[in-house]
Amino acid sequence: MPHTPVNLADKLSRITEHWSPRIVGALNGQEIKLAKLQGTFVWHSHPDADELFLVIRGRLDLHLRDGVVSLSEGEFYIVPRGVEHLPVADEECEVLLLEPAGTVNTGDAGGERTVEDPAWL
Repeated sequence: MPHTPVNLADKLSRITEHWSPRIVGALNGQEIKLAKLQGTFVWHSHPDADELFLVIRGRLDLHLRDGVVSLSEGEFYIVPRGVEHLPVADEECEVLLLEPAGTVNTGDAGGERTVEDPAWL
């Protein structure tokens, strides 16, 4: 394994699709993913996994059934396992996600935006 740092800006510059996470690291059974988001995703939950959203650039609203968590650059929120959420980015947003390896982006909802096996960058 090479001893080189991961440059988030470089990795994010390679992502061209919205809502299509890419893996940039793994540790202790967790995957570190980067994604570009824009528009409204799908309501979903992860019954067995907490999910961390860290906003690198832009703004992200995480709609929950009982309210909205608004994140700005440099802020993160952990969606607890089993909690339904709907990510919404009015303008393009770049995020880092931390979640257990194998967690599917659409959780229990499935559908056309599901990325079963995200690529490594």
